[in-house]
Amino acid sequence: MAALKAEIVGWCAELGFQQTGISDINLDEAEDRLGDWLAKRFHGTMDYMQRHGVKRSRPDELVPGTVRVISVRMDYLPDHQDTATRLLDDESRAYVSRYALGRDYHKVLRGRLRTVARRIEERIGEFGYRVFVDSAPVMEKALAEKAGLGWVGKHTNLINRDHGSWFFLGELYTDLPLPVDQAEQSHCGTCAACIEVCPTDAIVAPYSLDARRCISYLTIELKEAIPIEFRKAIGNRIYGCDDCQLFCPWNKFAKPTAEADFAPRHGLDAAELAELFAWDEETWLKKTEGSAIRRIGFERWLRNIATALGNAKTTPAVVGALKARQHNASEMVAEHVNWALAQHKLKDNLETNDV
Repeated sequence: MAALKAEIVGWCAELGFQQTGISDINLDEAEDRLGDWLAKRFHGTMDYMQRHGVKRSRPDELVPGTVRVISVRMDYLPDHQDTATRLLDDESRAYVSRYALGRDYHKVLRGRLRTVARRIEERIGEFGYRVFVDSAPVMEKALAEKAGLGWVGKHTNLINRDHGSWFFLGELYTDLPLPVDQAEQSHCGTCAACIEVCPTDAIVAPYSLDARRCISYLTIELKEAIPIEFRKAIGNRIYGCDDCQLFCPWNKFAKPTAEADFAPRHGLDAAELAELFAWDEETWLKKTEGSAIRRIGFERWLRNIATALGNAKTTPAVVGALKARQHNASEMVAEHVNWALAQHKLKDNLETNDV
């Protein structure tokens, strides 16, 4: 098993994973934390977080026979993070979470983990396994922490002290009794940067995130109108939010990825809001083909951009883009368009009064 583990780690490195670790399946502490989080209703409308009961925290109940989990890490930061930080200050341009700029990571990691499984089969014959990439009730961060890939930070993302937090995780559940790695310990110390910088105060306590306040939840998971109290704080973020990572001191060690699949597509790393809002659904489907952005659908895409346009500087291009959809949109999008136009009317009034 030790020799096989060494081969597995080598194969994973050949396939583009930056780190591989192996853990057992005891997630008792994580199960308790999850139960407390669900009891507080911090998951909002994400009912799938409780739909599968304890299968999420008990790998052998999700996949009978599982005794080990092979966890892998793949870096995805497409450019130096100061580029992303500057983009947040350009209110005319759209901010898309860095993980969603390239090819859908689910497909990238899943395909390579299956290749790892095939190589194991070629070496030892048939064995029990199942591949996961953020696609089933799996506590990937808790498993990765046990496997030594990093620790769960106060913002609830996984942090690696040598590489920061800009990476994806994937898992291979297996019945092979491979040697396990040493779990990582927390190195957040007294730092509270992520808590202080969160635009909507979603990190309600260290290691505790109220998803209902999180911009990633509001722009991706939420299917309804964005609550008015959060719309201004969203700024120009139209798909997800990276602030808790952008301002985490540990990410000074993060380096841009050389993975071609994660390179930005269609200029989405710095596109004008007004330009994106003018896309019709056919254009949107074409531009988001093979992208994680597809999951929110065209209506939520417009909803998010309308909100961001309401936070942009008042210009003829911005107001014109909003008015072009004012009477040609779904009820939900129209509500956000009207809210955005009201923001610009308010700004105009304030400027007139100043004069």
